[in-house]
Amino acid sequence: MDTSELLKELRIDRDGRPPRRRGRWLVVGAIVLVLAGVGGWLAYARLTPPTVRTATARSLAADTPGSVLDASGYVTARRQATVSAKITGKVTEVRIEEGMRVEEGDVLARLDDTEARAQLALARAQLSVASSQEGEIRALLQQAESDYARAQELFDRQLVSAQAIDAARAQRDTLRARLLANTEQVRAARESVSVASVQLDNTVIRAPFSGVVVTKSAQPGEMISPISAGGGFTRTGIGTIVDMDSLEIQVDVNESFINRVAANQPVEATLNAYPDWKIPGSVIAIIPTADRSKATVKVRVAIKSKDPRIVPDMGVRVAFLERAPAASVSASPAPAGVLVPDDAVRGDVVFVVADGRVSRRRVTAGKTAGTEREILAGLKAGERVVVSPPPSLGDGGAVRVAQ
Repeated sequence: MDTSELLKELRIDRDGRPPRRRGRWLVVGAIVLVLAGVGGWLAYARLTPPTVRTATARSLAADTPGSVLDASGYVTARRQATVSAKITGKVTEVRIEEGMRVEEGDVLARLDDTEARAQLALARAQLSVASSQEGEIRALLQQAESDYARAQELFDRQLVSAQAIDAARAQRDTLRARLLANTEQVRAARESVSVASVQLDNTVIRAPFSGVVVTKSAQPGEMISPISAGGGFTRTGIGTIVDMDSLEIQVDVNESFINRVAANQPVEATLNAYPDWKIPGSVIAIIPTADRSKATVKVRVAIKSKDPRIVPDMGVRVAFLERAPAASVSASPAPAGVLVPDDAVRGDVVFVVADGRVSRRRVTAGKTAGTEREILAGLKAGERVVVSPPPSLGDGGAVRVAQ
């Protein structure tokens, strides 16, 4: 073999290009894998049904009262007190914490009672001295009474002079006056002991009524006073107690609609914190004055359902209900319907859940009663509807009902 043939065998064949062809197949394979993954994810998303909340349509009887007025207000307590001391002193002990339940007469805090105890000890000592003087004076008076009796007998027998009988009488009368004065001193000493005892008792701060502590305002070592110290560091209260049994609702009603509200009118209250909880109530009174700046009239509403979830200053929505009409033979029945949550209605459409799927149902919606919506036609009592249906929900779609 000559040299030219050997050089031909060493030449590189550039027409085959096997490395570039291998890289191109790798890119194509990666693209196919990505497309397959995206398709699988979309298929899984379509096969996985969304989770929805549902509510049951409630029957709306012909005599069920409807809402004539909706207004917003707040939960308030008619019995609430910031507990303070009757005297100025330094706090030595605080026994309350926020959220604690206390009963009437329970000790909430104590003040420094060193001075009060000293005053009580002094008053008791003065009472003891006055009482001991009374015994001495009574003994002297008894002796003076005997001396005067003997002097009177001797004077009657003309054995002593008139001066002697006068001296015995004066001694007796003097001791009688001293006894009366000492009796008043003993009474005054007893009053001093009572006052000192009251001052000592004032160092103990007790609950004026049963309730729940909502605010703790003082700590041991701080000064407390029943009056403001004028911008100093003296506290004016130990804490605030609320009687939860005195909770009610206060609503500001526009004066243009106050004619729709009457005493003892039934209401339905909905707390902002629990929108699905309907609380029955009734109107206590309409405060006979208007707020000029807001053009509103304050209305007090009683809460008929006591529950620990209801706390002061909670926002609440109140639906004033019309009274049920009296039974009458000639009265024509009102059209029957159902009530569903207001956020279950999308325009004039609701989604009814049955056997794990939803059906798009066109309905005739009526007026709103609080957080509920009246459905006049297209829906039956007992059917379950989707609450706040997602935008992607369609007719016939599969869903999972949240527990």
